[in-house]
Amino acid sequence: MGVELLPQFILDNYEVHEWKHSCAILQADFPDEWNDLIAVLRNFKLCKSWITEGGGRKSKVSEEIDSFLYNLGWKEKKFDISVKVDENLLESPTHKIDCYKNRIAIEIEWNNKDPFFDRDLNNFRLLFDLRAISVGIIITRCDNLQQIFDQLERGKSYGASTTHMSKLLPRIKGGSGSGCPILVFGITENLYDENC
Repeated sequence: MGVELLPQFILDNYEVHEWKHSCAILQADFPDEWNDLIAVLRNFKLCKSWITEGGGRKSKVSEEIDSFLYNLGWKEKKFDISVKVDENLLESPTHKIDCYKNRIAIEIEWNNKDPFFDRDLNNFRLLFDLRAISVGIIITRCDNLQQIFDQLERGKSYGASTTHMSKLLPRIKGGSGSGCPILVFGITENLYDENC
């Protein structure tokens, strides 16, 4: 079983890709986190005002998803990792995971520079290899949203070198996540709401 385990609403409104049975792992072994993920995706809408207003440190998209999950017990998490070789202790800290709960990691990449995908996938690989996470999830935007950005005269703010599905998929298909089960959701134009 794969992405067909997801509710039809999510399949109709997100571009979904999975690797290494991530949906089956989530549904069977992490049902609470699976339900949280479905809830945040069901409740999300892309507000026009989030696109037309200038950005700050964190996008409104990321804030919306983060706050929804934080209310369900998820948290931002940094892992302190070190390896001891003989008497030498080598520190290898990770970057912070946007949302973490019970071995499930979620990253929201709305409009960062596309090398952030490399960072996320490398982090998933390392944390999975160290048995700190079981599944890595990335929520990003689909390419078809560019038409909406252009219509709103914000297209230049969402350039070709920023995080979107076409920049993510080749990295995963090329093995960047290594053995980590990965689940990807792309926000589509179906979720756009021009009334908020």
